[in-house]
Amino acid sequence: MALEPLALPADDWNVFITDRAETSLATARDIVARLKDGTPRSPLAILELWNIGEIATANASSFTQLLAEVHPDAAARELAEQALQEASAFVTERDQDRELYEVFAAVDAADLDPQAARLLERILRDFRRGGVDQDDATRARLAEISARITVVDQEFSRNVRDDVRSIRIAPERLSGLPDDFVAAHPTGEDGLVEITTDYPDFRPFRAYAHDAAAREEIARAYNDRGWPANDVLLHELLDLRAEQANLLGYASWPDFDAEVKMIGTGDAIGDFIERIADLSAERAEADREALLIRARQDDPTITEITTADADYYGEILRREQYDVDAQEVRRYFDFARVRQGLLDVTGRLFGLAYQEVDAPVWADEVSSYDVLRDGERIGRIHLDLHPREGKYKHAAQFDLVTGVRGIQLPEGVLVCNFPRGLMEHEQVKTLFHEFGHLLHHILGGDQVWARFSGVATEWDFVEAPSQMLEEWAWDADILQTFALDAAGTPIPADLVSRMREAADSDRGRWVRTQIFYSAVSYRLHLERPADHDAVLAELSERYSVIARLPDTHFQAGFGHLTSYSSGYYTYMWSLVIAKDLFSAFDPSDMFAADVAGRYRDEVLARGGSADAAELVASFLGRPTSFDAFGGWLAGA
Repeated sequence: MALEPLALPADDWNVFITDRAETSLATARDIVARLKDGTPRSPLAILELWNIGEIATANASSFTQLLAEVHPDAAARELAEQALQEASAFVTERDQDRELYEVFAAVDAADLDPQAARLLERILRDFRRGGVDQDDATRARLAEISARITVVDQEFSRNVRDDVRSIRIAPERLSGLPDDFVAAHPTGEDGLVEITTDYPDFRPFRAYAHDAAAREEIARAYNDRGWPANDVLLHELLDLRAEQANLLGYASWPDFDAEVKMIGTGDAIGDFIERIADLSAERAEADREALLIRARQDDPTITEITTADADYYGEILRREQYDVDAQEVRRYFDFARVRQGLLDVTGRLFGLAYQEVDAPVWADEVSSYDVLRDGERIGRIHLDLHPREGKYKHAAQFDLVTGVRGIQLPEGVLVCNFPRGLMEHEQVKTLFHEFGHLLHHILGGDQVWARFSGVATEWDFVEAPSQMLEEWAWDADILQTFALDAAGTPIPADLVSRMREAADSDRGRWVRTQIFYSAVSYRLHLERPADHDAVLAELSERYSVIARLPDTHFQAGFGHLTSYSSGYYTYMWSLVIAKDLFSAFDPSDMFAADVAGRYRDEVLARGGSADAAELVASFLGRPTSFDAFGGWLAGA
């Protein structure tokens, strides 16, 4: 019998949240009790029973994490947060259960197939990392820490989500902004125009507004989101994570966190940051100098390029040196066409079809599609792509349902904050990137074991497939299938070529900015400084070629400090792999069925059933290397 997607409610979401969370957790608890009831079971039967419990645990946590970030009703968001806390507390309790641990420690893996043996190894590792072998007092403290970390994470994220700041400026200070932007920001009764820190306002204002003082004003507001409350929470979070790691026998949180990633150790994170910083140093300095020279044409007294000015002068250089006007480029990227183009491109590339469905969702602008392969539904996706009050402020893919073969279909949700009209190409690239995570979740969702379903690889690999998919947002032939102006004229190929040249022209600056973020996430967790601002100033000076705005507090709104903890380096680590993966494709034939199908089946469809290094080597026919990344950074 064909599997059905999750039935979402048409109205009473509070009842749905409570019932699904409680029912799922009750099942998970029952499975734990059954595993400990002394009934003789084969090794495979034990793992199969555990799998049912893991499915139930995922069903209790995935949808609550999503709804806590996206539901329009604050009461529903709060209810989802509470349910997520309960699910997290159960996982902590389960992973510290010595009696349960003994059941798995006694399992003989000799007769298990490789996937089942891999699952057993992961289960035993999780018990150890949960503190099952610690004394009673230590386990109790670890449980307290885990519960408090969940709450602090939620409070931090909520503060960023809800702290939408704004500036009010005279209409004439909108000079440089696109006409549709100006039209969408009418003058208020006080004669002023409001500009918010939400992406559809902040990003274009920072890039196009001629008024330098206004750019700095909105940049300061953006960099202070969550301040001062989140700086206090961050101190607590860093201390809690360090205490957790120390209680488990690790020297630092980065050591604990890196153990289950490709990179392996905390020290290796620091080494990687320095390696990329050195590789990009010369190029980044040249990029900084180019921006500074251009800025001094407008103001000879400028001595440095700040985060308030970098995007603005970057756009000017792209216009003047490459004849690329981002505002002119926007007219080819109507949101509705881009969304359909994304579906057409990825469908053709991976042999998929998307069938829009009329199903209940949590907000009016959310659209849902069944994903079909060879006419068979393999999952469902939901696209929540525009900003609204109380919604997650960045771009990310959230799991709704974990796919398990023969039991439940994978469902994922793309959460973004794009404008409803014309998009910038950078936003188009972001849409392709995030959709890559969604495809990974769906294509990797046909697993026997829930533990290996979807985006279940090491966390420092998860960005690689998405970063690689961005390449399809740069191909002129592909873009011309959906990038049309109001008259239906496709974007010119020579314009796309210049866009790529212009985007690559400051790759050194971009890489160093990413390394700065990586160093912030690593060093704050490693050192837990008393003064976060002082360390950010030091790291900005050392790694970023763009000066931070003094007396601002970027860390308070840096959401990756909760979700990625010390692992922001993941983005650059994954990019090294993504460039290597893309080297297997022929840029003159981006839809070549053989390589695309092999990539789909060897990397995406295998989910977390193998180590990431094995997935990459299986596709490339060799271990990954820095060669493609180094060539790209050097200008190839």
